[in-house]
Amino acid sequence: MVTRAMPLSALPPPAATRSSSMETTSATPASRQFQVASASDAADRANTLIEITDFDFYYGAKQALFDINLKLDDKRVTAFIGPSGCGKSTLLRCLNRMNDLIDGTRIGRGGIKIRDVDIYQRDVEPIELRKRVGMVFQKSNPFPKSIYENIAYGLRIQGINNKVRLDEVVERSLRGAALWDEVKDRLHESGLGLSGGQQQRLCIARTIAVQPEIILMDEPCSALDPIATAKVEELIHELKKQFTIIIVTHSMQQAARCSDKTAFFYMGKLIEYADTRTIFMNPSNPQTEAYVSGRFG
Repeated sequence: MVTRAMPLSALPPPAATRSSSMETTSATPASRQFQVASASDAADRANTLIEITDFDFYYGAKQALFDINLKLDDKRVTAFIGPSGCGKSTLLRCLNRMNDLIDGTRIGRGGIKIRDVDIYQRDVEPIELRKRVGMVFQKSNPFPKSIYENIAYGLRIQGINNKVRLDEVVERSLRGAALWDEVKDRLHESGLGLSGGQQQRLCIARTIAVQPEIILMDEPCSALDPIATAKVEELIHELKKQFTIIIVTHSMQQAARCSDKTAFFYMGKLIEYADTRTIFMNPSNPQTEAYVSGRFG
């Protein structure tokens, strides 16, 4: 039987935001308590964009991830932290199936859902998935093209060549990446002529040009100076109004500054996941406390 690749546009649209306020007391009837719990569970589900369940992942015979269970919220910044080799970048690349490009990789069990659709099922086309789940890499990688064509590239390969439309997207994306004012008079110069920090923001602009729902960032500031790093961090705060962002970082300070929630990984396992303030001020796991306080890692 031939299966037809499911376009990612067919996935369920973002759920409408709903809010409710309920007060409960110890005298609340059992039926009322159940209703309150159900409403709370429903609200949690409505805000969950990515759900990772019992996820094991292998490079050949070597297991890299063990029994990962994680729910990531919509329009939030989540930081993945942990020592080198702990699996945080591996999990990040699983979210848009970049690991498919590495020979011998496989899922042992479990799955990953985006808006309740298993992204590893056969009828999900990885290329379509990556349009929806964009990625910014550790080392900036602008194409050897003009600044304008770096941004327009994603639209052109989708068959969009209308100059008015391209001009609008290029300007909107560069403004969204806080780069427009710096490059608006040199759009047709090579993107390789920009500084390191500008190149990284150009790559962010290129990512948001195709309007993904999720942006993955794999140590996006590791090669940048403090001033360029501050600009990228300011940009992350602005982008989370429109996008869900997941960032891998070795910088505890950056995780504390940028993220709403933080997941700590160690030796391929998720050790703790909570609000960022909780992770850094009052972690529940001794391993987490030891790591964020600098005693190992």
